[in-house]
Amino acid sequence: FGGSTDLGRSSCLLLVVALYLLVGCSHVSGGVAPSNVPIEPGKYRVLKTDARGTDCLVLLLGFIPVSGGNETRRAVGSALRDAPGADALINITADSYRQHWILFGKSRTEIHATAVALE
Repeated sequence: FGGSTDLGRSSCLLLVVALYLLVGCSHVSGGVAPSNVPIEPGKYRVLKTDARGTDCLVLLLGFIPVSGGNETRRAVGSALRDAPGADALINITADSYRQHWILFGKSRTEIHATAVALE
């Protein structure tokens, strides 16, 4: 009987290690930019100080795309749409997040910025 208990514990440990390797998440700072277009100082009006935009990609089994996306340009466009009338973004930060689960994965890019209207 002792051998089967050791085999059960080994199998359980192997399963836990495998699950640990198959799931997880990460965060990567993408960078900072003063603006998404050239802007002269004082030639704009602030519309929203906390404009946010995202774009995501979902992967089935970690490699089959079921949605398009996770492009920075689309996240910037989303942030511009977050502030109606905005022509540009200033004080931009970008971050990337990634989650891995057994059956699917998700990658997301987030943009945080100040939305402005050019004068």
